[in-house]
Amino acid sequence: MAPPTSSPTPPLRARLEEIGRKVGAQEGAHQAALGDARRRAESLQHEITDALAGFHAAAAASGAPHLQIDVSPIRLDDKHVRAVEFELRRGRHVAIVTVKSRGDVTLVGPFRAGKTEGPCLTFPFSAERELADALGGFLERFLDDAVTP
Repeated sequence: MAPPTSSPTPPLRARLEEIGRKVGAQEGAHQAALGDARRRAESLQHEITDALAGFHAAAAASGAPHLQIDVSPIRLDDKHVRAVEFELRRGRHVAIVTVKSRGDVTLVGPFRAGKTEGPCLTFPFSAERELADALGGFLERFLDDAVTP
């Protein structure tokens, strides 16, 4: 008795290329909104980096030049493929700014790496004033946690 004939399984590369085409077509519709989110994240990152430059200079002038906060490059969000994020870090102390293509910004933390993330505050892009007010408190909480022994 001859073994049953079946069509051979496509090679792995061909299978993944097909998945890539399907997902790419689906996600391609969100490319412009994701670009808007990236530009918004770049603006926030610049604002935060500038503010931290003032913090670093004041801390150094006051005798604590070792208190340095790192700001990561912008990258695809760890949880959402239609969002970008960057983080602020000093040691295990982390705060994350997530900008989603649907038009909102979420401030995550501060928290310690390896611990539960949170608290989170989310603002629509149109809530400029509220975001600006919250950003100050967000950075203050992060710095208080990150530089307190």
